[in-house]
Amino acid sequence: MLHKKINIESTAKVIYKTAAATIVYLAAAVYLYQPQFKKFDALQYLLIVNVSLACLGSFVLSRRWVAASAGSFFAGAIYGFGSFSLGLAKYHPTAGLLAAAIPWLFCPASFIAKTKWRWLSRPLSALPFLAIILFFRMSEHYRLFAVPMRAKLHLADLVGLIAPLVMAQRSDTPVGFYHVPIAALLMGFAILVAARRYGIIVIFCIGTILAFCEPVYRVSPVMWLTVPLLCCSVLIGVGMQGLALVGYADRKWVLLTAAVSGALAIVTLLLATKYFQVFAGLGGYAARLLAESAKMYILGTLVAVVIFFLARAKLRVTVLRWILLCSAMAVDIFLGARFIIDKMF
Repeated sequence: MLHKKINIESTAKVIYKTAAATIVYLAAAVYLYQPQFKKFDALQYLLIVNVSLACLGSFVLSRRWVAASAGSFFAGAIYGFGSFSLGLAKYHPTAGLLAAAIPWLFCPASFIAKTKWRWLSRPLSALPFLAIILFFRMSEHYRLFAVPMRAKLHLADLVGLIAPLVMAQRSDTPVGFYHVPIAALLMGFAILVAARRYGIIVIFCIGTILAFCEPVYRVSPVMWLTVPLLCCSVLIGVGMQGLALVGYADRKWVLLTAAVSGALAIVTLLLATKYFQVFAGLGGYAARLLAESAKMYILGTLVAVVIFFLARAKLRVTVLRWILLCSAMAVDIFLGARFIIDKMF
């Protein structure tokens, strides 16, 4: 009876947290898109649904590896409110709906791996890839053409990993995770490699390679990018949890994330002050965007440095760490998402 009671309470807690996350995601999407409602046609209201479902799907999927609800919440926010997911609105609202479905399609493979049917995990991992192919087959049949066949990732688009706001202005395929999450992403990758999660690494590599290739099965290459970006979003949630719990022995990893964030702050600041002419056609506007990016990187660096000294002093103070991480991430995601949405309409 006690075991059953614990399971019931645990299930109720999961439902409560999922419902709370859903409400926050939906409210944030409505708030960010609300100034654009006067420009919307009927189909464009689907964008709010897309963002909310994408966030929630990544949240649910990340629960497989992230114990902390805050980490899962931001894993969802990074995927749904990321520059790529929001940027799909440049093509067609149904493109965002496909991106929103990908996390949900990975859930069967992820959660069945914890059961006696774990041998099904590998074949089920193909579901998202098959869904993308099926979507484009159906789009072609109904002459929907949600995403142009020519849309694929180029090496120049990877600049968005450093300067997401600038590339959101210039590129049809904005790639990036904003600024503060980069530190958590580095930590997440370190944990992934240490845990030898080779299956996730393979899925990440397949999605990335297909995004750079010519169309396979008449699928627009850019849509394959949803897979590695989802992997990175979950890793950001894992990395946040790692930063919140890291101890004295692993403080070097926190120092590494702080060093990378600091280096990116310096790079973007130099580009803003001396080399902004690299981004031809944007001029001083690019410099202002790069300066804003530098500020966000500095914020991320400060958070990582504080956590490093806490770990060095053998002070857990987990609540304080979560407050620092969540506050910085929330500010960065909100400002970045608002900028991208405003520039699209």
